[in-house]
Amino acid sequence: MLKGRCSMKTITVIIGDGISLEVSNAAMEVIKATGVNIGFDIKRAGPEILKNTGSLVEEGLYESLERNKVALKGPISTPIGYGFSSINVELRKKYNLYANIRPVKTMGGFSKYQDVDLVIFRENTEDLYAGVEKKISDDEMHSIKIITRGASERIAQAAFEYAVSSKRRKVSVVTKANIMKLTDGLFLEVARETSKKFKEIEFEEILVDNMCMQLVIDPSRYDIILTENLYGDILSDLCAGLVGGLGLLASANIGSDMAIFEAVHGTAPDIAGRNIANPTALILSAAILLDHIGCQSEGNSIRVAVEKTLANHENLTRDLMGNKGTNEFTEIVISNLK
Repeated sequence: MLKGRCSMKTITVIIGDGISLEVSNAAMEVIKATGVNIGFDIKRAGPEILKNTGSLVEEGLYESLERNKVALKGPISTPIGYGFSSINVELRKKYNLYANIRPVKTMGGFSKYQDVDLVIFRENTEDLYAGVEKKISDDEMHSIKIITRGASERIAQAAFEYAVSSKRRKVSVVTKANIMKLTDGLFLEVARETSKKFKEIEFEEILVDNMCMQLVIDPSRYDIILTENLYGDILSDLCAGLVGGLGLLASANIGSDMAIFEAVHGTAPDIAGRNIANPTALILSAAILLDHIGCQSEGNSIRVAVEKTLANHENLTRDLMGNKGTNEFTEIVISNLK
């Protein structure tokens, strides 16, 4: 993921709705506090922009992304069962952000498990999430699952290369190939072929339903999880529950020449503007962003500061049964940076 030496860089910041502005501001403040020389090109997207302009994204957003090649994105809501399509999915498809990478690590004593340290590699462009659907009749709808060799090879290669560079021990490929023998079978076949090129990395195969159970029984058994789009989304939320919730989970969407980093939680409109949102997920996403542009030392310093902050129960936000507000929590993280 590293793209060279840490130097002056402008990044696009995409602010959505709900708590997006609050957590995005927190992440930007933490980035600035590391001392890294980064500028922010702030753009808006989501239902409010749609209401005011007729477009889901602010004018100039795509141009900013294509110029800067790196973005930090706050949460943006998507209607369930009606309305406009997901902006998140649209960005991944438009810029071919094929690798969704989600580190899951225990931080703080409030977690249900104290030994979780795994990374999910989720193929990000196809599967059922490609959104290829067809109405047969008012009583019958079809959704088409698309798995290709090329996309499967890209994500498998990325997962194994990351395992080597990060000194990880094992890659677990997750499918339902016993039932979906063609689509999931192809993904599994590609993972098997790729594993042969990385003899030093242990490789295992596991069905997605069993994986859900095994993660709850003992998540310490797993290191890197390689999987398809839909399964990856579900497993990411399950793993978030193991370490304290979605408010703690960072995410990277990586393509060949662009990367977007985001929190995986929603917009939480019920608490928007109340200074009680937990900004940890987007702050940790900012740390991965810094890694990506070559500022690994600054990224590591953010992770250490967040972990130190979460270790003290007096510093926790309300979702973690504490009483600190968004701004207070951010200030504590910054003080721990120093």
